[in-house]
Amino acid sequence: MNMANGSGIIVYKLYRALSYGLSPLLHLHLRWRKLRGLEHQLRWPERLGRASLSRPPGPLLWFHAVSLGDDLEIIKFGTSAILLVFQSTQLHLRMPSFRFPLGEGMAAIPVINGCMQKRPDFNILMTTTTLSAFEVIKDKLPTKVLYQFAPIDTPMAVDSFLGYWKPDAIILMESELWPNLIVSASENGIPLALINARMSAKSFRRWSRSLLLPLVSLLLSRFSLIIPLSNAQAINFQLLQAPPLAINFSADLKYVVAEYNTSAREESCIDSLMAQLTHKKVWMAASIHRGEEEVMLAVHKYLMQRHGNIITVIVPRYPQVGREIFQKLRKERYCVALRSQQKVLQPGTNIYIVDTLGELRELYRLTPIAVIGGSFFPGLAGHNLSEAAAAGCAVLTGFHNGHFSHMVQQMQKVNKVSVKQVSGNVELAEALDELFSDATSLNLSRLAAKEAYHALSNVKGNK
Repeated sequence: MNMANGSGIIVYKLYRALSYGLSPLLHLHLRWRKLRGLEHQLRWPERLGRASLSRPPGPLLWFHAVSLGDDLEIIKFGTSAILLVFQSTQLHLRMPSFRFPLGEGMAAIPVINGCMQKRPDFNILMTTTTLSAFEVIKDKLPTKVLYQFAPIDTPMAVDSFLGYWKPDAIILMESELWPNLIVSASENGIPLALINARMSAKSFRRWSRSLLLPLVSLLLSRFSLIIPLSNAQAINFQLLQAPPLAINFSADLKYVVAEYNTSAREESCIDSLMAQLTHKKVWMAASIHRGEEEVMLAVHKYLMQRHGNIITVIVPRYPQVGREIFQKLRKERYCVALRSQQKVLQPGTNIYIVDTLGELRELYRLTPIAVIGGSFFPGLAGHNLSEAAAAGCAVLTGFHNGHFSHMVQQMQKVNKVSVKQVSGNVELAEALDELFSDATSLNLSRLAAKEAYHALSNVKGNK
C-alpha cells in the first residue's frame, strides 16, 4: 500500500465515521424533505436502502444517475467499453460494438435497452436520487427494469442496499463519487464503471485540495472503467490520480440523440402547438437559470418592436423558476401562458413558459432558433447543444459554457456558423433580429448546426 492510498484510507475512515454519526440527522432531513414534497410520499424509505421490490434471481446490473437532465444530454458509448467492466466477473459479455445515447437520468435508457437485447437473462436495476427524475422516467423505462430511489451515502443505507440487491456490476453516470458506495462495492468485489465522466471546474478544484486528493485518488482507483466526457476531462481525472489503464475512450460524447418512448398524447400536444405557431416567428430560450430571464425578456421586447409577430418560448432549467417567472410577468401584464395550465395559446399570447420536465427534445421541433441558457453569467456552466442542433435549430449561446465549451469548439470547427456565441442581451437581440430578417442567413445557420451534429455524431441522416 503506497502512502497516497494510506492517506486516502485514513480520510475515508473519517468520512465513514462522520456519515455514520450523522445518519440520524440525515434520516430526519429525509422526512423533512418528504413533508415539503421533495421526496416520494410512500417510497422515501428506499433512500435508506430499504427495498420496495423483490430481487429476482440471476445476474443484476445496477445503473445509477443522480437526476434527470432537462436537456437529455447525449453520449456515444461503445459496448466494447462496457465489456471491460465485466472482464473479471463470470458474466462474460460478448456484444458487438454499437452506439448508446446517454445522459443524466434518461441517459441510462438506451444503454439498458441495448443490454436487454443482447443479454435478456440480465436483470436491470435503475436508480436516481430526485423525485423529478422519477416522475419523468417512470413511464419511459422498459417494462422489465426495476426502479428504486438510490440510497443516501451512509454506511447503513449503502450496506443495506448492496446486501439486498447484490449487483454483479455498477455503472455510475456523470460524476457520482460517493465514498461509502464506491468503497463498499469494491470491498464486496463488485466491478465499478464511471461513464460520461466529468466534473465542473469548481469540483475539480475542491477534489484537488491536499486533504481531499488522497480520498478521490482512492475512490478512482476502485473503478475498472472510466470513460471521460472529453480529452480535457480525461486530463482532470489523470491529475486526480485515476489509474491510467482504467481511462478509456469511445470517441467524443453527447452527439447521438436518444430514442425513447414518446406517448401518442405527448406527440399530439406538440403537433397541436406547432400548428398554432405556424405563422409566428418563434425562438426558444432553453435551460435558462434564475436571472437569465431578464436577458431574454429584454430581447423579447426588442424583437416585438422590430417584428411584432413574435413568440418567445422560455424553458427554465427548473420548473419552479418557470412558475415564478409566469406569476411575475402576469402581474406586469405580459401576454404570457404557462404550459402546465394552458396547452392551447390564447390570441395575443407572445410569451410561452414551459414548466414541465422531459420535453425539451420534442419542444425543439417548435422553433427554428434555440438559445441555450446557463451560459450568460459568470459561474454558470452551459448546457447541451446537440439536441437543438439535431432538431435543425440555429444555435446561439453565451460565453460561460463550462464543460460544454468543448462541444461549442467542436461544432464551430466543423462549421463556424453552427454555433453563435453572444455576450449579453444587446448582442443576442441583434443576432436574433438578423436571423428573423434574413431567411437565407437563418437557413444557413440551421443547416450548419445540423451538419455539425451529424459530423460529430457520425450518424447518417437527413440533413
